[in-house]
Formats: sequence, C-alpha cells, structure tokens
Amino acid sequence: MTPIEVETRTAVDTATAAFHLNRKQQTLRAWACYEDGPIRPIRVHGRLAWPVSEIRRLLGITSASNDHHYLNRA
Repeated sequence: MTPIEVETRTAVDTATAAFHLNRKQQTLRAWACYEDGPIRPIRVHGRLAWPVSEIRRLLGITSASNDHHYLNRA
C-alpha cells in the first residue's frame, strides 16, 4: 500500500482510506451515508472516492503538491 504521504491520486477507494485512517470500511460507509464523519467522500457513479487531501488533513500530515488539484475542482 502506498504511504499516504506520497500518494499521487487525488482520491482513493474506501478500502484504502479505511487502511490509512485505521478504521473499518463499514465505518467510512456509515460516515458517507449519514454525512456525519470527519471527512466526506466524493460519489462517482455510485462509488465512494475519499479525497487524499482530507485524509492527510485529518491525520495532520502536510499537504502534497497535488492536493490543490482536487480542491480547485470542487
């Protein structure tokens, strides 16, 4: 698994996000369903994509050079 500090994708799937956040995948799905978690996913054709910049922010990791790409698209 790619360390979150060097992840180049702007968003990751639920399994990857859960791994980095040390949570179960179902916890992240509940956050998405109830919209009450510390971060919110992007929904792409019925699938959840978790912004890497938000995962880094939640973990207190400084942003990478590609984080602005997602933020400018939103």
